[in-house]
Amino acid sequence: MASMADPYLWLEEVTSDEALDWVRARNDPTLAELCDDQFETMRAEALEVLDTDARIPYARRRGEYLYNFWRDAANPRGLWRRTTLDSYRTDSPDWDVLIDVDELGRADDEKWVWAGAAVIEPEFTLALVSLSRGGSDAVVVREFDMVTRQFVTDGFELPEAKSQIGWDDPDTVLVGTDFGVDSLTESGYPRIVKRWRRGTPLSDAETIFEGSRTDVSAGGNKDRTPGFERTFLSRSLDFWNRERYELRGSELIPIDVPTDLSSMSIHREWLLIDLRTDWSVDGTTYRAGSLLATNYDEFVSGARNLQLVFEPDEHTCLYQYAWTRDKLLLVTLADVASRVEIVTPGSWRREPMPGIPAATNTVVVDADDTGDEYFLDSSGFTEPSRLLRGTDNGPLDQIKSAPAFFDAEDITVTQHFVMSEDGTSIPYFLVRPAGNDGADGPGPTMLGGYGGFETSNTPGYAGVLGRLWLARGGTYALANIRGGGEYGPSWHTQAMREGRHKVAEDFAAVATDLVKRGITTVEQLGARGGSNGGLLMGIMLTKYPEKFGALVCDVPLLDMKRYHLLLAGASWVAEYGDPDNPDDWEFISEYSPYQNISADRPYPPTLFMTSTRDDRVHPGHARKMAAALEASGRRVWYYENIEGGHGGAADNEQAAFMSALSFSFLHRMLRG
Repeated sequence: MASMADPYLWLEEVTSDEALDWVRARNDPTLAELCDDQFETMRAEALEVLDTDARIPYARRRGEYLYNFWRDAANPRGLWRRTTLDSYRTDSPDWDVLIDVDELGRADDEKWVWAGAAVIEPEFTLALVSLSRGGSDAVVVREFDMVTRQFVTDGFELPEAKSQIGWDDPDTVLVGTDFGVDSLTESGYPRIVKRWRRGTPLSDAETIFEGSRTDVSAGGNKDRTPGFERTFLSRSLDFWNRERYELRGSELIPIDVPTDLSSMSIHREWLLIDLRTDWSVDGTTYRAGSLLATNYDEFVSGARNLQLVFEPDEHTCLYQYAWTRDKLLLVTLADVASRVEIVTPGSWRREPMPGIPAATNTVVVDADDTGDEYFLDSSGFTEPSRLLRGTDNGPLDQIKSAPAFFDAEDITVTQHFVMSEDGTSIPYFLVRPAGNDGADGPGPTMLGGYGGFETSNTPGYAGVLGRLWLARGGTYALANIRGGGEYGPSWHTQAMREGRHKVAEDFAAVATDLVKRGITTVEQLGARGGSNGGLLMGIMLTKYPEKFGALVCDVPLLDMKRYHLLLAGASWVAEYGDPDNPDDWEFISEYSPYQNISADRPYPPTLFMTSTRDDRVHPGHARKMAAALEASGRRVWYYENIEGGHGGAADNEQAAFMSALSFSFLHRMLRG
């Protein structure tokens, strides 16, 4: 197929009548078959989980208020609201609603989806609100006055684009958007940053920085911390490499750090450097995954007085960090379980934070970088979330807890390791009803995984999965395969480009182990993945079909010959390789699902799900794969949501529908 003309290119025309007619012709039979009484029960249960008022309203501090965005049955598109800490601590906080997205949508006759707000600091009086049509990455931007609670007449406003915008001062913004011809990169993101002053047309904005069309994007931001005001600019050369600068007047000062950092943080006088690869400085080599600290001004002036804050080992890696004004919070993973420490800048002494349970997923929800407050969320596969509040020198205080959405009394959680094809030990978690260890016979099992972009899968609580799968007797396995970040950046980098085969080999090894240990059978083993995980499902379908009884493939990449030509695809060339380079195509072609469909090899039942409004991963991937499978004589289950963006759903009702559809399919196909 790789050498033939693509017969389904017309399905890449996202909203053409012909393509949408094709979509509807496949949606209808899928819904007719899967939307039975069991589906409706599961949809209602999922929606109850997503809509319940008993959920934790996670908040972010901005000045004296805690801000939250909330969706429920009465407000499906959501409310942007705020309250005080004292009120937040109560069971029924007094929320002050700033923007009602449902009401705004009715007034504008648009199906708005909330995409965030950039609030000016430290004043907290103005916001640049981003709204998406149907959940796409492209947004419109409007200025909102947080005092009058009105959108600003003749304020800063941008038409729909994949924009990047932030405050320079109360009357000036730094903006990257679609300025017209040659203003975007090949990936569809801004390549030009301008300073735009209030009361002037966007066409008169001053260009302060430009990247190349072959870059992924260019961006800028202003740190308005009193006494530490700085303007930063950057250009992303590819997905993993970025040049960073400080703008002083008209002078562009390079920040001489490796371009491939995992992250960089500048907080007051401090610079933190999070390494993706080894870095040698003045005769000392710092290992990939290390976190280094130094004085920012001294570093920019040429000094290299680097201090080691964290260094990984065979089992432990850096997962997250965040600043309060005077302390650094450090979250690490030890064999994929969270540990939290609090670090004192200067000495960089680390102290374990008490009160964090073992074998859980704990993350920093918010940290006030102008004060001493922080919030942590801690949960496990069977333990609902607890929201913990702490201060630099005080104990942790549980101020919120989420309800249990399923009975976990008889569910056990264990961690296992299996050798992949090259001898690497791959961990996976197993969540199952007690006794379902093979002694009572195998049972339906769903295996999840992602394996890309250094994204870690951790053992957190998932109410919808628990209620729709675990509570109905299903077993869930989560594979911590390479390509992710569960063991630091090298866990990812070894599975990029020509190493991508390791991702699939790891996942297949876990699937094999589940059957070998009697947890399930091939006929009762399903797998589900989305986006890059959808690519993984496509590879399982075409390379390892004999290992699975069913697959669910969400918002996937599948045509790896053309992925870089579709929407944001060009930004992922550093991850996957360049199909137009013959050397790269040689290894990409080995696994690209669309190019590896067999005419006669048996395939397990597969449900493809995508979104018309996904402007990150093109819906053409799922469409063309389904069409090609149909042409080869296979039965295809396909559903495309007209809204939803890359997340697949624009509100809780749609999310519940998509979840119920997936689990209805898996329950039906894996009955054994």
